[in-house]
Amino acid sequence: MRRVLALSAAALVLGSAAHAQEVIESTQADFRVASVAEGLEFPWGMAFLPGGAMLVSEREGRLRYVDENGLREQEVSGLPDDLLVERQGGLLGLALHPQFEDNRLVYFAYSAGTPAANHTALGRGRLNEDATALTDVEELFQVNFDKERGFHFGGRIQFLTDGTLMLTLGDGGLHRNESQNLANHLGTLVRLNDDGSVPFDNPFVTSRGAQPEIFSYGHRNIQGIAINPDTGSVWTHEHGARGGDEINIVESGLNYGWPAVTYGINYNGSPISDATEGEGYEEPIWYWNPSIAPSGMAFYQGDAFPGWQGDVFVGALAGSMLVRYEVDGDRVIGEEQLLTEAGHRIRDVQTGPDGYIYILTDDLDGQVLRLEPATR
Repeated sequence: MRRVLALSAAALVLGSAAHAQEVIESTQADFRVASVAEGLEFPWGMAFLPGGAMLVSEREGRLRYVDENGLREQEVSGLPDDLLVERQGGLLGLALHPQFEDNRLVYFAYSAGTPAANHTALGRGRLNEDATALTDVEELFQVNFDKERGFHFGGRIQFLTDGTLMLTLGDGGLHRNESQNLANHLGTLVRLNDDGSVPFDNPFVTSRGAQPEIFSYGHRNIQGIAINPDTGSVWTHEHGARGGDEINIVESGLNYGWPAVTYGINYNGSPISDATEGEGYEEPIWYWNPSIAPSGMAFYQGDAFPGWQGDVFVGALAGSMLVRYEVDGDRVIGEEQLLTEAGHRIRDVQTGPDGYIYILTDDLDGQVLRLEPATR
């Protein structure tokens, strides 16, 4: 069992980022916020292309291209016909194949089906040279449980150093007990080969009745995943209910407790469980109570902000901020809240190839914003 860290770190309330030239001071770095692109409808995920341009997914079912000129009006065509836009569902996370420069493969998570019977799926396609279309599009994986209503899809993609990938999932919203049922994918983290097949060393490959794609289970709704560059461990964060958002270090075959153990309660104030820990359940290394609704996660590795090297950044939707966590190995040792007065619901955060930090704002008129050093 891992010991849970208490939320005792002092948070700094910083100045507004409304003006790109305003210097914002923090404990480790001073920075400005610049707008890279505007006019995105609920942007959800981003992936940087060679040369510095990026692909951005819009939850409303569109794939967009952004470069130094901003948002290109023309959408990237070729997404699957069965993509469903419903409440929290739509086009979700993005990732490029590690050999993208050779194969041009783009991976994307999305919701598919109907409002009455839907699931999370993983697709991939080949981006053409002018980044206007995906070709050879195929579905690689889908959750084997058709749920009703459009809630808790997960949807982040992370390639690992061994060439496999992870897809984060959710419990479906109305089916939280299924997170403890290995017969389906709800409430799990799955691990796949790059072609969607099952890695031979997944933990439940030989377990009767279990889905072989499952890597870990007992999750509520994972919307952040990143690899710790110092330790190689995989960090995830997931939404709790009313309170109980968590950061976990995920390991093969382990059970992370939802809903048997949790630091949250139901939205109506009633208890979900009378336990926050228990035998056989992994404890989070960090939790939020009250909830900040975390979305997007990135460890900083770049030259632009030396004082932030190795820190992990988390976007917050309900919290409307960007949170920086100082990390020692696989421990969180400090917290700083950034952009608290800007009022942005932050959906994703990534380190760009230029060493700056990029965020997506979750809004009908969403933006790509960039944190730049004040001395730039």
